[in-house]
Amino acid sequence: MSKNTPQRRPYQVAETIKCWIVDRQLKPGDRLPSEAELMDTLQVSKGTVRESTRVLEAQGLVETRTGPGGGAFVREMSDAKAVSLLSNYLFFKDISIKDIYQIRLALEPELVASLAGNVVADDMIRLRESLHSYTNPAEDSETERQQHLDALHFHLMLAELAGGNQLLTFIIRFTIQVLTDLTIYNRLYEPVTYDFGQVGCRYHAKILDAIELGDAESAYNIMREHMLDAQRVMNHQEAQVRRGFLPELKT
Repeated sequence: MSKNTPQRRPYQVAETIKCWIVDRQLKPGDRLPSEAELMDTLQVSKGTVRESTRVLEAQGLVETRTGPGGGAFVREMSDAKAVSLLSNYLFFKDISIKDIYQIRLALEPELVASLAGNVVADDMIRLRESLHSYTNPAEDSETERQQHLDALHFHLMLAELAGGNQLLTFIIRFTIQVLTDLTIYNRLYEPVTYDFGQVGCRYHAKILDAIELGDAESAYNIMREHMLDAQRVMNHQEAQVRRGFLPELKT
């Protein structure tokens, strides 16, 4: 649909219902008005109301329940649903490692600086325990693949500790998911670099040390250095793949 093409009526009604939800400060679990009430209030047909409800269901903002006590209810969109919708938008875009790391370099050093001195002991223990899976060199491509994913999960764990800044958490979560997908789909863990996990593990341990000491400046600088080093490695992997370097993919 182009910018100049008017929205179909059900989509217009769906937008009106979303504004109605905000204006009335409805929360997840609150019931929407009945079909008859919506028809009367919005001056539309039953078919339009039902189709607009399906639009909101597809967007993850409404759920319908059947039977006694059923109807349409406000639903909080999950992080997974939001990431999925954004990923679909980017599906046909040519996203590169450079694009992803431009965002990571802007956000993740700031994130760890904000965490310095603000992570409780139990979370520190959990973060340090997560490093064990990529402490040793990868023996094969499958091990390296898992180490890539585990190392990315560490960054997601940090993002989830961002506290009240839910926007920052979501953007980092989404960026990491895009990088994860790119790594898997393009097999960027091949050819095996062997020490990729070990290098990441050392950076992560230093970042945790700085966070535990409350040293925001060191946490920032270490994360930035880590991002630049990881970008260099991933750029190399991406270039190898684009040149058709992988021998096991040749026929």
